[in-house]
Amino acid sequence: MEVHRDVAGVEDGADPRELAVVAAARPERRREFLTGRWCARRALHLLGGPAEPVLPGPRRAPVWPAGVVGSITHCAGHRAAAVARCEDLAALGVDATPHEPLPPRVLHVVADAAEREHLARLAAAVPDVHVDRVLFSAKESLIKAWSALEKDWPGFNGFHVRLHEDGTFTAEVRTAGPVRTATGRWRADGELAGTAVAVPAAPRGRCGGLVVWCASS
Repeated sequence: MEVHRDVAGVEDGADPRELAVVAAARPERRREFLTGRWCARRALHLLGGPAEPVLPGPRRAPVWPAGVVGSITHCAGHRAAAVARCEDLAALGVDATPHEPLPPRVLHVVADAAEREHLARLAAAVPDVHVDRVLFSAKESLIKAWSALEKDWPGFNGFHVRLHEDGTFTAEVRTAGPVRTATGRWRADGELAGTAVAVPAAPRGRCGGLVVWCASS
């Protein structure tokens, strides 16, 4: 579920528990947060489950109803949520971000030397894409998905990511856990860039590395 602007009257129809989370926030931050949660409740309804409030848990990650995994993203001009049943997916992460260059100091935090070298080569092949921003988004999606699998917070250095010209990316997971590799999809259209990663459920609770794309714009 996605929208490209805050929902009119979203504060009036918000759950009191969600309102309490952002009671002291600036008005624009409240609307952004609550519209993201509105998208989440709509997505839960479309999935056939209860449209329950989605409150932040540890590290501010959304806490989903039992039997559901999901992800929320919001940035200027975009709010979205994606959900799935646990029997279908073990983890899900989506991210949207303004399609603009990353500040150099941020890039050095997000990407190691090998990743930055790879980005320089890729930028020549896709000159209309801010590949540094796409890498940032891919790691955000991976971190969101990881939060459904493990309690440890891997950070940007927990994944080594390579973007590919065909709109896919691959990731080596450097943090110990149930998944060692992952693949996902990226997209950059006009003012927005977005990525998605989803780990399917597998027998006996073990997770594979296959990933599906969820449109972000």
